[in-house]
This record gives sequence, C-alpha cells and structure tokens, in this order.
Amino acid sequence: MSKWKIRPINTGYVTTAPRQYIYHHSVLPAIPGIPEGRITMPVFCFLLDNGIQNILVDTGMAWTERADKYHHAGSYQPEGMAICEQLQKIGINPHVIDAVILTHLHWDHVYYLDRFTHATLYVNEKEYRFAMNPIPIYYKSYEHPSLGIESQFRSLSFAFTKDEEELFPGIRILDTPGHSPGHISVEVDTAEGTYICCGDSLFMRKNYDPVYSLGYDVTPPGRYSDIIEAWNSIARQKIRAAGREYLLPTHEPAIEELIKTKPVIG
Repeated sequence: MSKWKIRPINTGYVTTAPRQYIYHHSVLPAIPGIPEGRITMPVFCFLLDNGIQNILVDTGMAWTERADKYHHAGSYQPEGMAICEQLQKIGINPHVIDAVILTHLHWDHVYYLDRFTHATLYVNEKEYRFAMNPIPIYYKSYEHPSLGIESQFRSLSFAFTKDEEELFPGIRILDTPGHSPGHISVEVDTAEGTYICCGDSLFMRKNYDPVYSLGYDVTPPGRYSDIIEAWNSIARQKIRAAGREYLLPTHEPAIEELIKTKPVIG
C-alpha cells in the first residue's frame, strides 16, 4: 500500500463570525466562550507526496483585493502565500502537479487552478453542476458571472469523482455533502495513520466534539446547504478517523501551530 506524506500549505486568511458560521445557533448557549465578533482563520490546502506523484487537495484562496472586496471583508493573502508561490519555495513547479482534488468549488478552495496545466482536476459532479448554476445566495461563493468577475473553474475540464473511490493507491474519496451540495473529503494513508482532508465539512476540529448537554454527537456548523447532510458527514468522518487530530479541516488554526515544528505529516 502506498504511503503518503501530507504538507499543509496556508494560502492566507479569511474572516468569519463564529456564531454564524462555525457553530449552529442551537449550541450557542451550551458552549461558553464563543467570540461575539469576527475572527481570522487560515485557509489551508494540502500537498500529498509519495515520492513519485504530487497531488494537491484544493488550491486555496484569492489575493487580498479580490478576497476582501467580493467575499469576506478583511480577508487577506500576505505576499508570497499564493499556492504557486508556496510550491516554488519548496522547489515544486505547478506544472509537475499530477492531480488536484477539489473538496468543493467555493472561492477560497480553487484559486490559480489554471496554473496546474498538467494536472487532472477532480470534483464531485453534483458540486460542479450546482457551481455552474447556483441559486443567487451562492453567487459569491462560486463567483457567478453576475458579479462581474470570472470564476476560477468555468473554463476548465474536470474528472468527476465517485463515493469511496480510490483515486490513487492510498488516497480515497468520501462524499461529505452538507456544507455544499457535492462536497467531498479526501482520506490519505500515511506511515502515521490515515488522515482526512476535510475541506469545509468541518470548519474546525471543534465540530468533531460532542455537545453532551444537548445530546449531540457532534457540534454542527452554522453555515450549510443542508444541515442533515452536514451533520451526517461530520458523524461519518468521526467514525472513520482514529481521533480528532487525524482530521485536517481547511480552516483549522491548530494546523498553523503544528506546521511550525512539523511542516510535513506522515
């Protein structure tokens, strides 16, 4: 069985309101200390390497002006943190990336896709169909043409994934809808165990935790396309993961601390 190494790559920072996005309104009275205002969260993508192939899970967010103007006010991408610049720092040209697996097609997961000219781009078909023609409240998430900007994916070709599909030896797709209609997670076998690149199916590892006073097995998020699917997707990954540390959500601040001493997992 192929064993992979995982390099988390932070591509910038988005702002969000925890009481609206990270936590469902029903848990607010049960969890002390949830910030009232906005917080800043990292935007990770993940480079998977087995010594032969280089695969990305997501490609991260936009530059500061775009992110701040069209998406979450105050979001920013520091100089040198765009995915292609980050790869160059570790000696990897975007042209040698073999595949990009997209957890979903929201703006902060798909930037600079056109730079990966030799990569096969994978996405769930349901996600793609919705992204091409979303309902208006999702125009910003998918950068719909009505906003006067061009999305990163409309002119590109994709290969569609299937649930439980093993795309490469040691890399499996899990259907985890709820945050978006066709969200997927990516299960990765490493020498240290199996990790799950969760995308936004969990905003943070805190969504993994039970809320005992409410009888909840998980802490549901406040932002979703379908709360039942979102709940079940978290529960599914909780069963599959050896522990919360094996979950790698896109916006988990603990990963930013982890990579200071351990830049590569596995």
